[in-house]
Amino acid sequence: MHELAIADAIVTIASRHAKGRPVSRVETRVGHLRQVVPDSLRFAFELISAGTELDGAELVIVEVPARVRCSACAAETVLEEFPAHCGECGALDVEVTAGEELLVESIDVEDGSREWQPRAA
Repeated sequence: MHELAIADAIVTIASRHAKGRPVSRVETRVGHLRQVVPDSLRFAFELISAGTELDGAELVIVEVPARVRCSACAAETVLEEFPAHCGECGALDVEVTAGEELLVESIDVEDGSREWQPRAA
């Protein structure tokens, strides 16, 4: 159950940025290719965050679909099944463009402020 390790990393990151203040919400982006089971991650998050400044915080999981770009026809399509291939022409020479994300997007502390957000790309 790799969700436990992921939950531990999320709690560690959020705790570091909360600096002891209570956290009400943590928003994450999780790519489909990470094969995370959202309910398992929420359960693990509850276990790991118990007794910390994140105890009772809402874990929001934004699921990112896997997308590929085709080298043959340049189409960008959602990857529906394996092996990875172009959804337009069927070519196998594709580059993954989305779906591998595993990010803490934002942390809301109980005073109503958004403590941290990632830098713009």
